Amino acid sequence: MTGSGPHEALAGAFEQQRERLVAVAHRMLGSRVDAEDAVQEAWIRLARQDADAIDNLAGWLTTVVGRVCIDVLRSRRTRGELSYDDEWPELVVTMHGGTAPEDDAVLAESVGTALLVVLDTLTPNERLAFVLHDMFAVPFAEIGEVIGRSTDATKMLASRARRKVQGTSRPAEEPRRQRAVVDAFLAAARNGDFEGLVRVLDPQVTWRTYHPQGVLTTVGAAEVAGPILRGIRSMTSALPVLVNGEPGFVAWGARGKVLGVVACTVVDGRIVEILTVSDRKRLDTMDLPARPE
Repeated sequence: MTGSGPHEALAGAFEQQRERLVAVAHRMLGSRVDAEDAVQEAWIRLARQDADAIDNLAGWLTTVVGRVCIDVLRSRRTRGELSYDDEWPELVVTMHGGTAPEDDAVLAESVGTALLVVLDTLTPNERLAFVLHDMFAVPFAEIGEVIGRSTDATKMLASRARRKVQGTSRPAEEPRRQRAVVDAFLAAARNGDFEGLVRVLDPQVTWRTYHPQGVLTTVGAAEVAGPILRGIRSMTSALPVLVNGEPGFVAWGARGKVLGVVACTVVDGRIVEILTVSDRKRLDTMDLPARPE
């Protein structure tokens, strides 16, 4: 983005907005690389515009980035997508039943990742309304222009999203209920019970599997249940754990080889998000508990 005259001035104005735009896109997409791609796309579109016809550059760029992010999120929901990112989630694995005091600081650092997991349970329009209004104070009228909704309809989207996010704050008995859901999930998988597995999965459950090549995202209860049933056959033992404070388990295969770490997000009695790390190098760096006898 170099040049002279009006183009140079436009590039400078864009650079002043870049950090904010990347932050918005990162919250929307959960990936720094994808966020930077979305912002770069906004620059390409801006460079084709008559800058003098844009009254509010910041608002125009927010609208474009928002629409690009919505397209990306919708694409993820309609097909499994392998994306590449330099940011792996920071996972803190602790024994079920509590954390050691020295884990508290590390758990605190995982809050950002946990919020992204919750945001993944929202529809693209809900996510955009919540992120732009609650995190970046964008007026509802401007958000409505991004998603093609009225101001009142946009307020309702943000309110619904807010309830879902707040619904993940758990009363004292909720961890036991969530653990029971994950235990039922694991039992159904080990028994080859496809219908039982689907029952504990949200219809729009999202499964993100972190491989050495990237992140594979699968959406939908039936679409997730099939691969899980096939993959569970190689598991010989599992240990319930907490992953960033959420119920999950560590799986082992033949000869005590760690197969992966699985984390589940449970909302209203169903699993809405599954995160699996199976990358050998990543697993070797994690402080995992010993395999049960």
